[in-house]
Amino acid sequence: MATYTKQKLSGSTNGRQIKVVSTSGSAGTAIHTSVSGTTDFDEIWLYAVNSSAATAKLTIEWGGTTDPDDLIEGNIPAEQGYVLIIPGLLLQNGTVVNAFSSASSVILVNGFVNRITA
Repeated sequence: MATYTKQKLSGSTNGRQIKVVSTSGSAGTAIHTSVSGTTDFDEIWLYAVNSSAATAKLTIEWGGTTDPDDLIEGNIPAEQGYVLIIPGLLLQNGTVVNAFSSASSVILVNGFVNRITA
């Protein structure tokens, strides 16, 4: 029977928000590195908030940088509270999730991981 363990994002310090500083994919801000191996999974939940006065585009690199296969993009409205951006999607095998935004240091990402072990 599988077990679920709630964990912080690996890119977070002490469970705090992750400030998206990067404005390009070549050096995206680290959000999370999934569990290693192909037996277990990370169910990843991400939320974003925009602290600026203007809408900003957020791009999540979901394990790669190929457009459109690995990129999840959306606009984060200004000063509106948290917006769900990743609704519990699964990753494994040490796959990395990075982020970049159209404006540096205005998008904050928070969330958690449900680690599913077989």
